[in-house]
Amino acid sequence: MFDVFTQMAALIACGIAWRIWKPMGIHADTSRQSLTSLVYVLLLPALVLDVLWKSPLGMDSIRISATAASGVLICMGLAWLIYRYAFKKASKPTAGALILAAAFPNATYMGLPVLEQLLGPEARTIAIQYDLFACTPILLSIGILMAAAYGNNNEKVSPFATLLKVPPLWAAILAVSLNLGGVPMPEWLDEWLSMLGIAVIPLMLISLGMSLQWSAWKRHTLPLLLPVIALQLGIMPLIAILVASNIGLGGMTLTGVVLEASLPSMVLGLVLCDRYGLHTGLYALAVTITTAICLFTTPLWFNWVS
Repeated sequence: MFDVFTQMAALIACGIAWRIWKPMGIHADTSRQSLTSLVYVLLLPALVLDVLWKSPLGMDSIRISATAASGVLICMGLAWLIYRYAFKKASKPTAGALILAAAFPNATYMGLPVLEQLLGPEARTIAIQYDLFACTPILLSIGILMAAAYGNNNEKVSPFATLLKVPPLWAAILAVSLNLGGVPMPEWLDEWLSMLGIAVIPLMLISLGMSLQWSAWKRHTLPLLLPVIALQLGIMPLIAILVASNIGLGGMTLTGVVLEASLPSMVLGLVLCDRYGLHTGLYALAVTITTAICLFTTPLWFNWVS
């Protein structure tokens, strides 16, 4: 396991190094936007189509979704209570950013490499279902409504229209339809999708490193971030264990959903913070700190649950 996390940390470090040194004068935010757009629009949909078309789908898919939704919704509710009553002086953009950071794990950008490296390529379907069947729909519906309510941007909110613009989600719908319809995948298409999917994990980890930053760090911000750390890295995986084990998940699938729940705050939240006027710098700091800490806590959850 040490080798797995060392390799992942090395790829994340490449992104951090790019942010610091700016090769050829290209800023990390510019490079990250290009990389994430390529992954989001082309490479990740190809991987989703390849994996879900060939993977067995059944009751475990519903159980994975239920486990993911339970963790996200419970942690979002707890974060809302904490920042409403325990941190009354925090501004709405600050509270909104931290609620997002506490509720949504980095289920794809870090979940895919973690599960594939620790559990094997067949575990990729767990990460994809965990995210696309629960986390992403909740983020782009309840998450967007919450971000709009707490943000400074008065932009009109249309969660349904936003969901329709998610390429990996369309790929998942197509893959599930073909899978359940018993349509065989042509060999040439399988090879092409696999070739595209190979690039997803390293590019995801490098772009994650490019997004990490400490610019919002102040001494008074640490108490604000403690609930995010506790909820994201402690409470959410505990919820996953309790829910998954009580609804019939076991073996590799149980291990996979707990690993997914133990991951740091999702990078995609930066986009919502920018769009709806939340505290983007503080959200980026939450991603940075939870990512650093999870390199130590996720192996602990893995050892416990496996």
